[in-house]
Amino acid sequence: MEREIIITSDGSTTIHIPAWNEQYHSKHGAIQEAYHVFIKHGLEFVAQDQLSIMEIGFGTGLNCFITYLESDKEIDYVGVEAYPVDEKEIKKLNYVSELKAEKKSEIFNKMHGISWEEKHKIDDKFQLEKRQQFFKDIKDKDAFNLIYFDAFGARVQPKLWTEEIFSIMFDALKNEGVLVTYAAKGSVRRAMEAVGFTVERLPGPPGKREMLRAIKK
Repeated sequence: MEREIIITSDGSTTIHIPAWNEQYHSKHGAIQEAYHVFIKHGLEFVAQDQLSIMEIGFGTGLNCFITYLESDKEIDYVGVEAYPVDEKEIKKLNYVSELKAEKKSEIFNKMHGISWEEKHKIDDKFQLEKRQQFFKDIKDKDAFNLIYFDAFGARVQPKLWTEEIFSIMFDALKNEGVLVTYAAKGSVRRAMEAVGFTVERLPGPPGKREMLRAIKK
């Protein structure tokens, strides 16, 4: 499937799929969305000093890299991605420069350069495991404090936003674990609630009125 690099409204890049008219990140600002949804309402909301995080849709590595930059917590990070982004596309992404993180460029490169299906030490406080896996095949139980749910939208991938998938997410979280996503559709919220999540609507990132945060209680 054809993919192209585009510039979003905040100047940061993302990958666009013309056949779906869909992007890996918001066209209204890839970096702004990542900070608003996953950092402000996810990482900063969870109180523990040691965190296990699973990202659903590792993609460009943006959420992982910003988590590394913004957290002083000990983090064990698992990124799940069915179709990894290739090296040529990674080199065209401008996240290091847009985040003014040139001193950490080797970290961004390392995150993409490490082998899949193995846990790697990124630095003393950050471990990363990348899994090439379909979301429906995740088997983790009571393993994570936080899930970044950053799958393609329900308009183009409705099977990723079902009770079946959210039941897998519920099981993967520890008690009081949190799932955050940019999505806010009523059908998504109802699917989350149906499997046991307590769900709240929050103000959305630029270009979206609302987003969702779900808690396993």
